[in-house]
Amino acid sequence: MNGGNPDLIEFVREKIRQDGPVTFAWFMEQALYHPQFGYYSSGQCQIGRRGDYFTNVSVGPLFGRLLARQFVEMWEIMGRPADFVVVEQGAHHGEFAHDVLTAMSDSPPDLRYCIIEPFPLLQAQQEKTLSEFADKISWRKSVADLERFAGVHFSNELIDSMPIRLIRRERGGDWQEKFVDNSGDNFAFAAMPIADAELRSHLEKIPRNDNDIYETEVNLGALKWIEGIAAKMTRGFVLTVDYGYPRPEFYATERTAGTLQSFAKHRRASSPLDDVGHVDITAHVDWTSVAERGEESGLNLIAFTDQHHFMTGLLAKHSPQENEGRALQTLLHPEFLGTRFQYLGLSRNLPPVQLSGFRFARNPRQTLGLTKNER
Repeated sequence: MNGGNPDLIEFVREKIRQDGPVTFAWFMEQALYHPQFGYYSSGQCQIGRRGDYFTNVSVGPLFGRLLARQFVEMWEIMGRPADFVVVEQGAHHGEFAHDVLTAMSDSPPDLRYCIIEPFPLLQAQQEKTLSEFADKISWRKSVADLERFAGVHFSNELIDSMPIRLIRRERGGDWQEKFVDNSGDNFAFAAMPIADAELRSHLEKIPRNDNDIYETEVNLGALKWIEGIAAKMTRGFVLTVDYGYPRPEFYATERTAGTLQSFAKHRRASSPLDDVGHVDITAHVDWTSVAERGEESGLNLIAFTDQHHFMTGLLAKHSPQENEGRALQTLLHPEFLGTRFQYLGLSRNLPPVQLSGFRFARNPRQTLGLTKNER
């Protein structure tokens, strides 16, 4: 076995010995989120230039300050309610929340900030980072534990780390699911017929192709996630930031190996089955499916755009400080983060609005390839 956490590896191997091959979604959940040994839950994950990967928050406070301006505008569009809540999911060590709360110190005056955090180790770090805002912060372990709320649900690089199902098909054959099995001292993939009815139903949305071998991913967890948020939100916005593609591009004929990848120290690992618990495992987001399920759950699609256009829209009203030029370039420039990330905006129980961040966005239904459920 190549590296990894030996206790986690033995836990997975024993599960397979007892029950047979496991879905990759179960394997990925243990690798990232096992309560003791997972990459995220154990504190193994490190973000930034000296960590495993670089994200918007790594740039510095500017990202949080710009998003705070968008949150304030959302509050104003909602009529400045006294019970406005910002819900953040995937807060890591709390730096983004700190930057947002610092920027929103005056408005809304009664702002409440709730972090969804299932892991005690990360909550303890967030409490330390956010100690000066203790009177505004609360924590919940899951979306299901949230009270119904009015405000905004925000996430940054959350969906890409949700456990996924791996599927494959050979020319002229049926879809199969890739399971994880023991193979000597290692793990290996094993293709098996698809028995899961929900997965089989979703496969009907994937365009047909004639490739000799075609492999890709399905993120059913993201669909349940957006359903859960819609059920908890009485009124407000969902804003999620991540990297991915509209469905036609996600399942493009030439993307024969899908988007699954694993990273450590800014380098791509050879296989997601290696170094279990010590590497990040991710897959791009199928944005169309998330927006589609959001609409089916009672949300309204507002807009979809890349980070360059989103930030440019916000900056049309707000200028950065003189010392923020380098950070702004990193966030905006296509060769850095400007086109790597996309922003999906949804709303609930609000009239059609144009948020500043989506000022320069194109028609989202056309961009995402949505033709049904017109609203």
